Amino acid sequence: MAQNFRLTIAQMNATVGDISGNAAKALAAWNEGKVAGADMVALPEMFIAGYQAQDLIMKPAFGIACLDAIENLARQTADGPALGIGGPLAEGDALHNVYFILQGGKVAATVRKHHLPNYAVFDEKRVFESAPISGPVRVGPLRLGIPICEDSWFPDVAEAMAESGAEVIFVPNGSPYYRDKFDRRLTAMVSRVIENDLPLIYLNLVGAQDDQMFDGGSFALNRGAKLALQLPLFDEVIQHIDLDKTDAGWVVVDGPKLTHPGAWERDYRVMVQCLRDYMAKTGFKQVLLGLSGGIDSALVATIATDALGAENVRCVMLPSEYTSQGSLDDAKAVAENLGCRYDFVPISESRQAVTSTLAPLFAGTEPGLPEENIQSRLRGLLLMALSNKFGEMLLTTGNKSEVAVGYATIYGDMAGGYNPIKDLYKMRVFETCRWRNDNHRDWMKGPSGTVIPPTIIDKPPSAELRPDQKDEDSLPPYKDLDVILEQLVDHEASVAEVVGMGFDRDLVKKVENMIYISEYKRFQSAPGPRLTPRAFWLDRRYPIVNRWRDPS
Repeated sequence: MAQNFRLTIAQMNATVGDISGNAAKALAAWNEGKVAGADMVALPEMFIAGYQAQDLIMKPAFGIACLDAIENLARQTADGPALGIGGPLAEGDALHNVYFILQGGKVAATVRKHHLPNYAVFDEKRVFESAPISGPVRVGPLRLGIPICEDSWFPDVAEAMAESGAEVIFVPNGSPYYRDKFDRRLTAMVSRVIENDLPLIYLNLVGAQDDQMFDGGSFALNRGAKLALQLPLFDEVIQHIDLDKTDAGWVVVDGPKLTHPGAWERDYRVMVQCLRDYMAKTGFKQVLLGLSGGIDSALVATIATDALGAENVRCVMLPSEYTSQGSLDDAKAVAENLGCRYDFVPISESRQAVTSTLAPLFAGTEPGLPEENIQSRLRGLLLMALSNKFGEMLLTTGNKSEVAVGYATIYGDMAGGYNPIKDLYKMRVFETCRWRNDNHRDWMKGPSGTVIPPTIIDKPPSAELRPDQKDEDSLPPYKDLDVILEQLVDHEASVAEVVGMGFDRDLVKKVENMIYISEYKRFQSAPGPRLTPRAFWLDRRYPIVNRWRDPS
């Protein structure tokens, strides 16, 4: 007699610390699976707590609340399919990352994570204990091997589960996005399928947590690494998966195989979705930003509009006597194209008042950077005043190139709660603006068409803090700077290696020094979406005090 098994996977968006809300989502998914005749409903890794909860996970009261919610879910789901859900479990002095199987009104089985990631944004060895490799779990007619996320990136866990009787590998994940990450995941899971000659089902979280975007993209592979199912990136989806028992073993019945968007769209979606989730999960509803007429603030305004809708975005132009007419026109055009509120708040009088106040102390010195930065800090002060008054979160607008070399004013244009383009180098800012002008998707709340005027994209970048200022007065051209930065920051290349690419050594050393001496600024900067494996924050942790320089 033929056997079959229906697994309902819930590619869902959890919120760190919202235990009751996460439990409600799990229960809703279980109800949907029950109606569909599922044998088991599965949620991703650490779903009850939200991921990553960092040191919050070590708070005993938090762990108790998570376990209480798990046990309550077991009681609520006693009369239907099994429920799989991830969460923390304290056992004596040890805290484990666990996948719970709930059946018959109780916790019927637990699988503990063996390999704990301790690189990039992950610090699991800080909070969890590694557990011995678990055996397979029986649910109805099926024996499931359940390597939890990192466990599936190594051959040993899946192999041990297969050798002890697993018939299908099921991988619950909290795997965050970076550019081209999906291809790496798929390659790793293909290896597990080939090594063990078993089907594999990969379930990933979606949704943003601080700087990290969990991008979903769940999939299933049959023997021979044949793709049986592929879910969308970034969207919440509940999908029923049928498995049939054949003479050769279990087979995943073919399901939808969605085509994923290209790299430029993925990055843009991450910036939009991260801001949208950050706002929703922190309770903010509206944002404001300084709209300078430059390309960075134009892109941030567009991202904010696509994330929240024009009615929730305030753009503020704060011109000084050095602001060009072109910038005035471009800033207003961006706001009008997007349909956002546009406020005009000149700072010349305020700047003069501050300059006069400082004149006795600055007497006998040459005007320079401190006087220029007064403008930026005045803008930060005024924008923060608006934020405090109206409850709108201030967005910062510095790209990764500027953040890397400190080409931003601390307590000035760095002031704010979130930076949507923090991990986007300047040359990618240009290309992203072009992409957005040429493309519109149904997940964007902003208008279609050319929302960022070509004049903004084409003009030379300038902070406009003094007459005729250009970024290239003090920085190399961005097309060169970005290559140097990618090597020194993203690839940890030596100075000699970068010089070997054809760059002047003095220039490379200058950029290296600018990176190191700006660490204190990044330490105090707003979070922003992680797009690369070497984003500033958890991916790259450098000391503020640091006298070392590469001698090569």
